[in-house]
Amino acid sequence: DKVVIVGSDGLILSSDRAQLNWKRLELEQRPNFVAIDTCPDNSMIALSMEHQVWISSDQGTSWQMSELPTSESLISLTCGPDNSYWASGSFSTFISSHDQGSSWQEMTLNEDAMITSVQFLDRNNVIATGEFGLVVRSVDAGQNWTVQEPIPNEFFPQGSYFKNSDTGWVAGLGGTILHTRDGGLSWNPQQTPTESPLYGFYANDTRLFAFGDHGTVLELNGEQWIRLESPKIPVYLRDGKQISADKLLVAGGWGSLFTVDIKQ
Repeated sequence: DKVVIVGSDGLILSSDRAQLNWKRLELEQRPNFVAIDTCPDNSMIALSMEHQVWISSDQGTSWQMSELPTSESLISLTCGPDNSYWASGSFSTFISSHDQGSSWQEMTLNEDAMITSVQFLDRNNVIATGEFGLVVRSVDAGQNWTVQEPIPNEFFPQGSYFKNSDTGWVAGLGGTILHTRDGGLSWNPQQTPTESPLYGFYANDTRLFAFGDHGTVLELNGEQWIRLESPKIPVYLRDGKQISADKLLVAGGWGSLFTVDIKQ
C-alpha cells in the first residue's frame, strides 16, 4: 500500500499508493541512493554509492545502515525470495547477505564487466546481465554461476527483464531493445519509436513498460514498442510503478516525478 522513492543526498519520499500525498525524509548521513527493492517480508532495501545498504522494516519510516565490505562500484540491488540481499556491480561482482545485512559474502566472475541487473526467476533460478553483453545464470540461488554466450556486438544492457527463464528483454543506448525467446541463446531487435538511451523496465502481470532519456516512456504492444504521452522534459527516467488501473507513476533525474495515463 506504500510507494517509496529514493534519490541523492539521502532523499526518501513515501506516500500511500491510493492517494499520492508525499512525505519527505532526508537521512542525516546523506547517502546517494541508486537502487531500491522490496523483499517478500515487506521490508525495503536501498543501495547507496557509499557502499552501503539501507534497510527499513516499517515501510520507509526509519532506516538502518549496513556497510558493504567491498571496493567495487555497486549499482544494482535486489532481494531474493528467501529475503536475502544481493548487490552487484564492477568486475562482475556479487555481494550478498543472508542475515538482514549483519554479514556479507563477496564473489566475482573475474570478468572485467559491470553487472547492471540481477533477477530471481524463482527461489533457485537467477539471471544477471551486464557490460559487454554479459549474461550469467545460477540454478542454485546464486551460489554458482554459468556464463552464457554474450549478447551480440558487446551490447551493454542498461536494464533487463525476464518474464521467465526463456523470455526476456534488454535495453540500452540508441533506443535499442533486444528480445529473446530461448533464454538468451539468440536475440532479436524490437522496433522502438526513439533513439534515446533506455535504462529500465517495469512489468506487471499483463503489461511491460520501458523508461529512458528525454522523458521517454514506452509500452510493449505485440512485437513493437509504442510511446506513451509524457511530459517533454530533457531528463532521464529510471523506474515506474502502476498505482491504479489507469495510472503509471514514473520517476527519474532532476527530481522528475509524475503520472502517465495508461488506460487501454
